[in-house]
Amino acid sequence: MTAVHHQVDGPVGAPAILLSNSLGTTLAMWDAQVPALAERCRVIRYDTRGHGRSSVPPGPYHIDDLADDALGLLDHLGIERVHFAGLSLGGMTGLRLAARDPDRLERLTVLCTSAHLPPASYWTDRAALVREHGTAAVAHAVLDRWFTPAYRDRAAARQMLESIPAEGYAGCCEAVATMNLTADLPKITAPVLAIAGAADPVTPPDHLARIATSVPQGRLLVIDGAAHLANVEQPAAVTGAILEPAWTR
Repeated sequence: MTAVHHQVDGPVGAPAILLSNSLGTTLAMWDAQVPALAERCRVIRYDTRGHGRSSVPPGPYHIDDLADDALGLLDHLGIERVHFAGLSLGGMTGLRLAARDPDRLERLTVLCTSAHLPPASYWTDRAALVREHGTAAVAHAVLDRWFTPAYRDRAAARQMLESIPAEGYAGCCEAVATMNLTADLPKITAPVLAIAGAADPVTPPDHLARIATSVPQGRLLVIDGAAHLANVEQPAAVTGAILEPAWTR
């Protein structure tokens, strides 16, 4: 069983929100969101398998493995239903969980993600490169996709990326390579807010628009001045959107 490192903030008994990180980051990517969220919510954030302080099983991984890890954490904490918020790989995990285990999600916020991100060879080639040379081999290119040129405070993000175990990063790349959640989208009954970074080169706004229009209850929000890690680059806008209750009606 994968040991999932997690951190809990906010008042006991408050509505729960589960935050799921992107490929190449840890739960620290949500640092800017936690103070405001924890005023109203029981905030649970965790390191995806192979990342941070979670265990690193040998890859390849599958999107269902990641959904199982999230579900296992909820069961461990005794939490029946949550607002799930995930970015990129975390968003993919949330989409799969929402379609597969609809009774566990109150609502879903997905950021800078996609239901299908071909070609598979892009991800398998990246997995092979990282297994051979570590995440430092992809750091420069990844940071240029994570942030717009105007965002200069990249040192902490680089350090976080380069700390990720090669096998964990590669295994998650392989999960993306085999993932196609297109058929899952119409099955998602929870309200879905799809947040895009206007300048995201990895999952441009049309990927989020496709999600928002394919689920029964979807809304699209595009954040200006943000690339792939929109919650880091534009924290106030993203936090406000996550907390906004209106889109759930």
